Amino acid sequence: MAEQWEATAPDGEQIPYFVVRGKNTPADGNTPTLLYGYGGFEIPMLPYYVENFGPHWLEKGGAFVLACIRGGGEFGPEWHQAAQGIKREVSFNDFIAVAEDLIARGLTRPARLGIEGGSNGGLLVGAAMVRRPELFNAVVCEVPLLDMLRYSQLLVGASWIDEYGDPDNPEHRPVLQAYSPYHALSANAHYPLALFTTSAKDDRVHPGHARKMVARLAELGHDALLLETGSGGHGGNAGQEQTAEELARVLVYLYRQLMD
Repeated sequence: MAEQWEATAPDGEQIPYFVVRGKNTPADGNTPTLLYGYGGFEIPMLPYYVENFGPHWLEKGGAFVLACIRGGGEFGPEWHQAAQGIKREVSFNDFIAVAEDLIARGLTRPARLGIEGGSNGGLLVGAAMVRRPELFNAVVCEVPLLDMLRYSQLLVGASWIDEYGDPDNPEHRPVLQAYSPYHALSANAHYPLALFTTSAKDDRVHPGHARKMVARLAELGHDALLLETGSGGHGGNAGQEQTAEELARVLVYLYRQLMD
């Protein structure tokens, strides 16, 4: 069963999202739920068939949620521009609003709620985790941007300044530092056990983002998981066998965090 729901962002904007679940899923707050988002570069997140998640997630009683947050291109240039540059925080607020709405509607609860995103979506879920760690029990943060004060110095990062803002601009830098997941980590927070994935061959988002995030979490006394492949790249793995292996690792992680 697929439905479209809406959440209300802090500024009052209505944020649509899609929920896929079993027809008889009870609204008892106990459904293992994976919330996916992107919210950048005017790329729309539209309903699509998740072939791997049918038998491995939905048929096991899980729900899959796709958030259409600002920063994407679902409703044209203005939807993108609302969260562009130093306004990036808007997309994080939208995503958190969707998570809160799922809980308020009784579909799930924090112990059963996980989030996933890759690349810019990795920044999204990384920011959501450090801002509201109590909302989630699983975080799949794939090929992410996480150090927003150095992103422009790594690989092709300088080409994304229009999207995120310029760390060398004295007006932009404090804003970037405030929302940078790497810089927002705290020893006093209680973060969910997160899974960070990257590739040593990624030629777009430097693997140093994920590596540094896991190292910093450990330095602050928190556990985290890092899955780094030696081949493939930013867009995917080197072949079907590696793709299947990584999917299996992600699913086992989600089972343990959200279904056990």
